Amino acid sequence: MPFNLDPHIGKIPDFPKPGITFYDISPALEKPEVLRQAIAAMTELAAGFEPQLTAGIDARGFLFAMPLALNLQTGTVMIRKSGKLPGKLVEESYALEYGEARIALQTSREIAGQRVVLCDDLLATGGTLAASARLVERAGGIVAGAVCMIELAGLKGREKLDCPVACLQSYEF
Repeated sequence: MPFNLDPHIGKIPDFPKPGITFYDISPALEKPEVLRQAIAAMTELAAGFEPQLTAGIDARGFLFAMPLALNLQTGTVMIRKSGKLPGKLVEESYALEYGEARIALQTSREIAGQRVVLCDDLLATGGTLAASARLVERAGGIVAGAVCMIELAGLKGREKLDCPVACLQSYEF
């Protein structure tokens, strides 16, 4: 039977504003057995993409990229918010509900020719994941897929991605 993450996700209505439900992964993270099962399930999803690297997206994506990399016997790289990494970078902008943000990847990372799976906690509108995919491709990597804990399917974020997407739990909004 597949792992059911739903009982371990907090649902906070009207946060951060009225009409929005905040899906809180904290309860799943604080219980060792649930966390172990969630990471095992995400590893199984990611393994199908045959990655050579995982890429954690700042900040909660880091929580999953590292254990996935260890389980998959791959390396991992960090995709950070702009201004958080030293050295030569490739950067991408993406739209937010309230403006624009930028993320960056160091050009010195050994990504060229590598199959990379993107890791994040939540797929909503797809802006962050799509920008991350563009960064990986600009660095010469191959985006093999994306793995997230939660997807808000009604926001149609996966439509912005040119790679397969796998999520543990899906909600409409």
